[in-house]
Amino acid sequence: MNYRLNLFHCFHSPIYAIARHGGGEGSGKTRSFALMSAIRGYMYAEAGTSGLILAAREHLNSLSDSSMEEIKQAIRAVPFLDNYYEMGENYIRTKNRRVSYGFAGLRHNLDSIKSKARILLCWVDEAETVSEMAWRKLLPTVREDDSEVWITWNPESRDSATSQRFRYDQIFDEVTGKLIGVGAQLNYSDNPWFPEVLEIERRQDQNNLDDATYRWIWEGDFLELSEAQIFRNKYKVEEFEPQPDWVDVYYGADWGFAKDPTTLNKIWVHDDVLYIEHEVNQVGCEIDHLPKLFDEVPGAREHKIRADSARPETISYLKRQGFKIEAAEKGAGSVEDGITYLKKFKKIVIHPRCTETAREFRLYSYKVNRAGDVLPVILDMYNHHIDAIRYALQPLIKGRTPKKPATAGSRTF
Repeated sequence: MNYRLNLFHCFHSPIYAIARHGGGEGSGKTRSFALMSAIRGYMYAEAGTSGLILAAREHLNSLSDSSMEEIKQAIRAVPFLDNYYEMGENYIRTKNRRVSYGFAGLRHNLDSIKSKARILLCWVDEAETVSEMAWRKLLPTVREDDSEVWITWNPESRDSATSQRFRYDQIFDEVTGKLIGVGAQLNYSDNPWFPEVLEIERRQDQNNLDDATYRWIWEGDFLELSEAQIFRNKYKVEEFEPQPDWVDVYYGADWGFAKDPTTLNKIWVHDDVLYIEHEVNQVGCEIDHLPKLFDEVPGAREHKIRADSARPETISYLKRQGFKIEAAEKGAGSVEDGITYLKKFKKIVIHPRCTETAREFRLYSYKVNRAGDVLPVILDMYNHHIDAIRYALQPLIKGRTPKKPATAGSRTF
């Protein structure tokens, strides 16, 4: 966890303390800011100030998508905070009831945010995709004296509204020219508690990924298109609604283990376009929790799910729970065949709520050697949702894509 100073007080009425994280993986930003918000809530309550700490993200369909669990874990890790707060399934608040947490999605809940109780602090996490319109509506809503806005995100596009507004060391009001915020970039190197397991992963990525992708993940650089990215220029993240004449709907699941997530995707195929509508994922999901996880995807019990065949006992269990699930057929070269089939679509459209799926489509890559040459070897990482999508489409892939010899480093999953 990283306790480097990230919070800055600036002079404006109301005060906006815009703390920016624009760094890479392993900087400890989410847990650190979760802890700092709890400490700030303690300070407000002890000073006799009442109000709301609002934790917001661009998309928030349920509390499971929010920062609630991170905040709870941060509070539990510090004894005096654990004694000061009371926490339930759907709430976090100080025991004296002066300060409570609220959670909201900016895409569809902006108007309701305006009617919320007095906002003392608003923390916007994963802010890369927050629109300019959302910022224009949100910032004036945090209007109490000494109120603050914290913003944390991993930069992707230098043209995003968040990067355009806040990726600077100092942020000035456009009208008055007054200083209203200060930013800071944090990377793994700034985290004195950077765990060894992530250091091993970082070194592996440094050896296996091209420099642009590595620097985006770990150094906080903007994501630049790389020849090693398998789906570069092939997909876009965009909202869509399935239309009444869409009939080809598919579901695919991939099983996680100790460090990998179990995933489920709902996808559509229409007019030579692949639409990815829903996702769920969870690391370390116990088998008896799978039905609840899969039920978060609309229609999962009514449609056939094709899943990784490596876990027949899991498939059998879900069948007994009422899911129409079967093992996907696989063989030599199935990964390469699946990639070839996906790249044949006119385009791939990923709904913005499918954040992890979009992340995988950005990062799924071929191996690059030290000379910078892209090798015909697919890296076995950032592929759990992509594997689930391949399984979902397995009958189509099998029927339309000819088999070919596996390339070096290929795998069958």
